[in-house]
Amino acid sequence: MSSENGRSQGKPPEHGEQLALIRESVREAKAKAPKAKPRTWRGAPLAKTLPVARVLVDKGPVHLDRLWDYAVPEELDADARPGVRVRVRFGAGTRNVRGGRREGGGLLDGYIVDRVAESDYQGPLAAIAQVLSPEPVLSPALYELCRAVADRYAGSLADVLQLAVPPRHARIEAEPSPAPLPPPGVPEPGSWARYPTGPAFLDAAARGDVPRAVWTALPGPHWPHELARAAAAALSSGRGALVVVPDGRDAARVDAALGELLGEGRHVLLTAELGPEERYRRWLAVSRGSVRAVVGTRAAMFAPVRDLGLVAVWDDGDGSHSAQNAPHPHSREVLVQRAVHEKAAFLLGGFGCTVEAAQLVNTGWALPLAAARETVRAVAPAVRTVGDSDEARDAAARAARLPSHAWQAAREGLKHGPVLVQVPRRGYVPRLGCERCREPARCGHCAGPLEAGGSDGALRCGWCGQEAPPGWHCTECGGSRLRARVVGAGRTAEELGRAFPSVPVRTSGRDHILDTVPDRPAIVVSTPGAEPVAEGGYAAALLLDGWALLGLPDLRAGEEALRRWLSAAALVRGQADGGVVVVVAEPTLRPVQALVRWDPAGHAMRELADRAELGFPPVSRMASVSGPPQDVADLLAAAELPEDAEVLGPVPLPVTAPGRPRRPGDPPPGERWERALLRVRPGRGAALAAALKTAQAARLARRDGEPVRLRIDPPDIG
Repeated sequence: MSSENGRSQGKPPEHGEQLALIRESVREAKAKAPKAKPRTWRGAPLAKTLPVARVLVDKGPVHLDRLWDYAVPEELDADARPGVRVRVRFGAGTRNVRGGRREGGGLLDGYIVDRVAESDYQGPLAAIAQVLSPEPVLSPALYELCRAVADRYAGSLADVLQLAVPPRHARIEAEPSPAPLPPPGVPEPGSWARYPTGPAFLDAAARGDVPRAVWTALPGPHWPHELARAAAAALSSGRGALVVVPDGRDAARVDAALGELLGEGRHVLLTAELGPEERYRRWLAVSRGSVRAVVGTRAAMFAPVRDLGLVAVWDDGDGSHSAQNAPHPHSREVLVQRAVHEKAAFLLGGFGCTVEAAQLVNTGWALPLAAARETVRAVAPAVRTVGDSDEARDAAARAARLPSHAWQAAREGLKHGPVLVQVPRRGYVPRLGCERCREPARCGHCAGPLEAGGSDGALRCGWCGQEAPPGWHCTECGGSRLRARVVGAGRTAEELGRAFPSVPVRTSGRDHILDTVPDRPAIVVSTPGAEPVAEGGYAAALLLDGWALLGLPDLRAGEEALRRWLSAAALVRGQADGGVVVVVAEPTLRPVQALVRWDPAGHAMRELADRAELGFPPVSRMASVSGPPQDVADLLAAAELPEDAEVLGPVPLPVTAPGRPRRPGDPPPGERWERALLRVRPGRGAALAAALKTAQAARLARRDGEPVRLRIDPPDIG
């Protein structure tokens, strides 16, 4: 028994022999496997045909914005096709040459743009180190588009490609894309019949023509379905369609409308919420031609849709359409370029109308697409104005800080459904200003904004935290009484909850955005852009603190205020169904009158006329140069600007306080920067961008000071 137990507890002889055989097999396999070839490919034969590859190195500095020649080893000949991702050595010196190959330098990613027989460079070339993937992700059309965008915005091609081509995922590339479906049938006009020229636009897109239109959309929930029908019309002609919207909520609505109209498999949704792998999977399906229609947010403007037949952009005035990373392209301008170069139809739509859209109509490049005035009046809500002189308030109105007309509209609307309340900012603690002249109340120590956030009612600075001395007086008019400049969404919701104690109050803002609300009485307090869609529409809407939007020190203040008001008012039921909108702003101002008449196109045309008289964009082309004062001066002195270029400034920029949030383009905390604006007449924008880009590249190559920030067509110029 003991001998049997001893044998059972030890390892069998056969098991030990098997382990020894496995180890020996592994050692033999390792010995027979060839070593990886050095990435210099020293002495390796080159491809017999087209042995030189022109490579775009994925390195951002603008002074390296060119194509570089590399030798193609024969072993990589089949995979090294134009458009594929490669790795190359970059930065090797001319003396580091061995075996006819330049060696050394760091390994960088890049893209093969072309294969040629000979190089313009007479010295020895470095060899392509590796083909990362045989998938051609940079098509000739996408390369030309990115090159044009980089030149227009004075940026580098590598920076634009980082926006246009998503990062690689090898596992996703190994998956096959679905087979393309046949073109769908021509869609019915549907709600496009409300516009006199709407069905004609769809017919032209379905025939393969290239109509161009600036579309002033009617209020209501129909615009996602109308965009879907426009895309379906382009698909019916055998071509592709691309729709770009400001945010993921809008993209989801258009995605649902396209799915309902076309079914599954004919389009994809491209948004950041998908995650990198799923986004790359869908992007590859578009690049391979499996899917011909794309709906997405800003980055989708570069989607490689094959045989593009329609480009559409919704609400181009939304700041989300402008990329936050250099060189800051705007999706409207990119899609205009695609419409021209790829001979596609163009549709620019929104409840509002930007001056850039009005410029497209004014020059004849696009035609207006709008409903008749009778139709507008039938579907738009009634708009009432409340000026600052209207101080009549009852007890509940005083508790809610609402003019009596707004309070009564909310009370009446709550009998029939939800009521939307739009406030210009989120949060709870109000910023204070003079009651008489509305000059912001500033801290005497650091000039920061004073807030009434303490439980003791004392005034404290929102930047440095110091308590303001008693007896505050306005430095402009001498007034001694304060008022809340803008009450945030949290504070407004609390006060409305006290005024309407039996009604639920919901908030929607940056931290928590509601997509929809049910069709029952409720107060929905929202910041601009975060308004949820109400099932059946809102019974009423209150647009508060209009003076805060109109008083912004920016050229676009009126246009932006009207855009935000129209976006909120479009969610309200039509006048025939009792829908009412109350805007708290001075009734005589142009944006307020445009809201009352529901005439965004007329407002944009008048703004365009004013811009033309003053010489401001889009009638002119403008560039912003910002940075440390000496660096800005050096760049302006070195740039060979067009003869008619006009330099405005430079002027000092506000110093960013330490610990305060920085907006894109703000100086680093504590640093003093200046900004100069350069203006040229139409048609000279390309020359201005080229001059600034050349000067910036020369300074970087010489390492002459710090690089300055260049921005072509800055969205805000003060």
